[in-house]
Amino acid sequence: MARTLVGLIADTHGLLRPEAVAALEGCAHIVHAGDIGSRSGDAAGVLDALERLAPLTVVRGNNDRASWAATLPYTADLAFDGVRIHVLHILGEIAIDPAASGVHVVVSGHSHQPRVETRAGVLFVNPGSAGPRRFRLPVSVARLWVGDGRAEAELVTLLR
Repeated sequence: MARTLVGLIADTHGLLRPEAVAALEGCAHIVHAGDIGSRSGDAAGVLDALERLAPLTVVRGNNDRASWAATLPYTADLAFDGVRIHVLHILGEIAIDPAASGVHVVVSGHSHQPRVETRAGVLFVNPGSAGPRRFRLPVSVARLWVGDGRAEAELVTLLR
């Protein structure tokens, strides 16, 4: 079975670590689940570097308030190899019923807490924060393998 590898990243807050770039190399597509930059961070640099790795889908996070972010969508819907993916920054603001909508995977950020769990047949993935460390949470990204209508996710801890 051929599978597509999709890289998942969130909450970079202007910092794209070399470890994150290395973890996302070889991905066919990358999804950034919001909070790309900040007043002091380099959002354009983050997005440019990710686009050099693979085609990129980006959603706007609650901290992406600067004028450069005005055109970013709050949600995105993608499909790879029979797998439908819904992306948003804050999971608590989801406006659809993923299972009823035929969504297989929901990708979110915001909490900085890496998590992979299945609820009602839908895979929920939060890659955690790849940017500045928050509290004692790990710095991480995630990888999503999709194929033949199925999805499997793995968290990649960059710094403990």
